[in-house]
Amino acid sequence: MRAYIARRVLLLVPVLLGVSIVVFMVLHLSPGDPAEIMLGSQATQEDLARLRRELGLTEPLHVQYLRWMGHVLRGDLGRSLWMKRPVLDEVLHRFQATLVLTGSSLLLSTLGGLALGIASAVRPHSLLDRLSAVTSLFGASMPVFWLGIVLMVVFSLWLGWLPASGMWAPYGGGDLRDLATHLVLPAVTLAAASMTIIARLTRSTMLDVLGQDYIRTARAKGLIEGRVVVRHGLKNALIPIVTVVGVQAGYLLGGAVLTETVFAWPGVGLLMVQGILARDFPLVQGCVLVIALTFVLINLAVDLLYVYLDPRIHYE
Repeated sequence: MRAYIARRVLLLVPVLLGVSIVVFMVLHLSPGDPAEIMLGSQATQEDLARLRRELGLTEPLHVQYLRWMGHVLRGDLGRSLWMKRPVLDEVLHRFQATLVLTGSSLLLSTLGGLALGIASAVRPHSLLDRLSAVTSLFGASMPVFWLGIVLMVVFSLWLGWLPASGMWAPYGGGDLRDLATHLVLPAVTLAAASMTIIARLTRSTMLDVLGQDYIRTARAKGLIEGRVVVRHGLKNALIPIVTVVGVQAGYLLGGAVLTETVFAWPGVGLLMVQGILARDFPLVQGCVLVIALTFVLINLAVDLLYVYLDPRIHYE
């Protein structure tokens, strides 16, 4: 097990290196000049040239990349051109809000998807199963930003039940209840598509498992149906479900960019969009690296969870 973990950790290096090269090249080859954005349209050419030299933007791309990567290897993601603060400190501060949003969305999508999938598998071709299929079709088809705007209009503008944006109330908030009310709409928006995917996979996997001989034997022994479904059925169907949940966790991290922008949620996604608009190269590169590192660590955790779920699996 330790050797396997060591190999997987070593494999993180080329993955993150590839991500860093792609995001660096895309940012630096895209239109826009950070110097012009920082100094404004009234700046002279001499001022722009001096600022570009100070920022190192006049050097060849490979020199800029190697210098930036040297700082990254020392744990320094650079300094934000827009916020004038260390990138690592700002990203880690904002990442807490992103974890709250994505963690809540992942929990909601997993529990909701499992419940819908199991209910559909226990009663296939029933009204509940058909409604679940239709709901899954709509849930997987609706863009995150569109669903977020619709929920915002209905529950915030029309009904006035929930706040439309932010993580805390501007005045008189700051407690857990305030956070929960602000979290409902973005969490539901982000979890909708993942919930439908998990629900359909759970249904198909459970249908296959519930048709096995050992399930019929358990029922013949007179065991309670709920125990048969959960203890004998769901337990043996968890491997593919856990795999998809791990993949959806990465999807939620990526989808958080749109969700946080729509709901003004102060996380890494919103920070990255602001950095792109400001052409803040170090800030965007730091955000992408942290998200990529989180995604590959989630994949590693899912692989290690297989051993706990199925004792027949061994890593050497």
